[in-house]
Amino acid sequence: MTKAKMNQIKGPAIFLAQFMSDNAPFNTLASAAKAMADMGYKGIQVHSNDPRCMDLKLAAESKDYCDELRGICAENGVEITELSTHIQGQLVAVHPAYDDMFDGFCPPEVRGNPKARTEWAQQQMLWAAKASGNLGHAAHVTFSGALAWPYMYPWPQRPSGLIDAAFDELAKRWRPILDAFDEAGVDLCYEIHPSEDLHDGLTFERFLRHVDNHPRANILYDPSHFILQQLDYLEFIDIYADRIKMFHVKDAEFNPNGRAGVYGGYADWTDRPGRFRSPGDGQIDFGAIFSKLTQYGFDGWAVVEWECALKDSMQGARESAVFVENHIITPTAFAFDDFANAGTDAETNKRILGLA
Repeated sequence: MTKAKMNQIKGPAIFLAQFMSDNAPFNTLASAAKAMADMGYKGIQVHSNDPRCMDLKLAAESKDYCDELRGICAENGVEITELSTHIQGQLVAVHPAYDDMFDGFCPPEVRGNPKARTEWAQQQMLWAAKASGNLGHAAHVTFSGALAWPYMYPWPQRPSGLIDAAFDELAKRWRPILDAFDEAGVDLCYEIHPSEDLHDGLTFERFLRHVDNHPRANILYDPSHFILQQLDYLEFIDIYADRIKMFHVKDAEFNPNGRAGVYGGYADWTDRPGRFRSPGDGQIDFGAIFSKLTQYGFDGWAVVEWECALKDSMQGARESAVFVENHIITPTAFAFDDFANAGTDAETNKRILGLA
């Protein structure tokens, strides 16, 4: 019996944010694209806040400019898989405790003015919706920002209604953006990430309730953030498969000891019990992840996000291209036991069941 055709994950691709600099080859989109293609990548995920890569406002206004960006990448051997607004999304919702630190992420003219900073971030997101649509993308990645994160641990006891009030406001800020992405035909994928209000399954579900289960509110799945929280990263796929529209391939390890655990004791990354590693160097079972995503029909890109406390980025990038290539599953077109198919029909089935 012929199986229904399953989708295949695309890749390998890599997120450029950790690589762009003022030094060649990562000082222009063209040269960065070529460098990644030379390492075996087929796609690049582009952070939209870097003028060395793109002009987000122009991409929102001009399909010709978007075609030019796509052409530059194609000439150098890759395609743009998705755009990222991690930085801008973070600034949609900032708790006052983080005002000074996050002001460095926005233009000087809105620093020291939280209201103006939020409006700037929201405008960036509206442009991102149009830019992603103009590029022909199906999905876009961002952060949710955080209003409730300082109250993650319930001591002192949280006042009744505090978290709902935070998510009411979060939804109020994001709802027009989600509608803009819907109009552009693009899924907005929140990277589920500690320090964001959307940092696990429960917080994502809470957000969905506050935005009336908006169809464009979806997930970028990155298992590294789950192992550091000691969350079951495989069952997460079972629960949220229909909302997972993007995938970061990033490894991690968690080695608690008598001095520190999940919270890390304010240690630097190299000394924390939980730390990010290059794909294949940590504890994550990527064979099981690629199998589950294939089983559920995920057909997006497997995008390497290089963050490692130990390994050089270029070594990590070269090795990760091969790692992802070796994990992508070509779905089978037929059942393994088709050779034993007896070719029965409806009447035969009735006889077998004693119903004839």
